[in-house]
Amino acid sequence: MVKLTAELIQNSMQYVNPVKDRELDLRGYRIPEIENLGATGDQFDTLDFSDNDIRKLDGFPYLKRLKCLLLNNNRIVRIADHLDEYIPNLESLILTGNQLEDLGDVETLLSLEKLTTLSLLHNPITAKQHYRLYLIYKLPQLKLLDFRKIRQKERDEAKQLFKSKKGKEIQKDILKRSKTFVPGGNMHNIAKSRGLSDEEIRKIREAINNANSLEEVERLQKILQSGHIPGQEPADVPNGGSAMEVD
Repeated sequence: MVKLTAELIQNSMQYVNPVKDRELDLRGYRIPEIENLGATGDQFDTLDFSDNDIRKLDGFPYLKRLKCLLLNNNRIVRIADHLDEYIPNLESLILTGNQLEDLGDVETLLSLEKLTTLSLLHNPITAKQHYRLYLIYKLPQLKLLDFRKIRQKERDEAKQLFKSKKGKEIQKDILKRSKTFVPGGNMHNIAKSRGLSDEEIRKIREAINNANSLEEVERLQKILQSGHIPGQEPADVPNGGSAMEVD
């Protein structure tokens, strides 16, 4: 993996794209997290983070100019709160090929009032019941969802469903299921409280970074909370499953 440094930003390809926006190309570096974007000087309309290893959509400084984020083929499972405070003028968010699972995961996008284009194609969330109608209802400013134009008939159908008694119950259930933690986010504090060494913490972080699903991250956290190191836990640790090697 490659850390997103000011030097990498300055040395990456920059150009005017076909729609006449200034774009910064950060594709394919296996970047694990968004950071140090202050080095862009807020000089770009589009940032392309496709084909990296980003897990959470956050880490932005205040970027007034940014209009488009391309995040195809990452491993995003979480969208940070209060993005409107940092990227208030975002119009297009392309999250094709990530790992967002629950309809409640998109609640944090409600604050992005200028968001008109959103793609969640090839995310588990698209298989959820009422997926398209729910997003149309919750994000009324959207014009394109998954590269399909939103028609007035769909808006009317979404409004009719989610303003009904049944629809309100569906919304309550969605919010109840929404994740309330950042995968792996408190692992370091837990590890320190267990008296683990920096090397052991490094191995735990490596195991988290190599996890292939949210369930695997949750399993690792449960093992650590039980007082064991992932890969060295006894067979009877709850939800332990098969041991994961971290060496």
